[in-house]
Amino acid sequence: MRLRAADVIATWFGCGLSPIAPGTAGALGALPLYYAARALAGSVGVLGAAVVVGVVGTWAADDFARRANEKDPQRVVVDEVCGVLIALAFSGRDLRSIAVAFVLFRLLDMFKPWPIRALERLPGGLGIMLDDVAAGVLAAAFVALLRLGGALP
Repeated sequence: MRLRAADVIATWFGCGLSPIAPGTAGALGALPLYYAARALAGSVGVLGAAVVVGVVGTWAADDFARRANEKDPQRVVVDEVCGVLIALAFSGRDLRSIAVAFVLFRLLDMFKPWPIRALERLPGGLGIMLDDVAAGVLAAAFVALLRLGGALP
């Protein structure tokens, strides 16, 4: 049961098994959790969900990577789920704000500017998760600045 649970969480219910852009599929797979958490408790609920996904996801990613004998398997997408939730917590509720947060997160996750790239050198699940957490935090900061500047509602 333990190994199966880690697989389900690490691949975010199979999103990571997508043959095309598994990271994007994982981030898209986070949207139902985002909408549920936002409806129940607003931005605080989304951040709370990100924390829970981050903690459980670190365990699952570490377990999955160790069994796959890979440093950061492409099928592990729970890190994208955590990162995009952080970015989305600071977006508005409108579709444009959500889209901007999502796209900013994915761009930062794919291109990994400093210091994001340095975090993936950490061992095991921490390295898998923390670069995406950093991409989410940076995307959230950009979204917050855009909202403060009036470019986003």
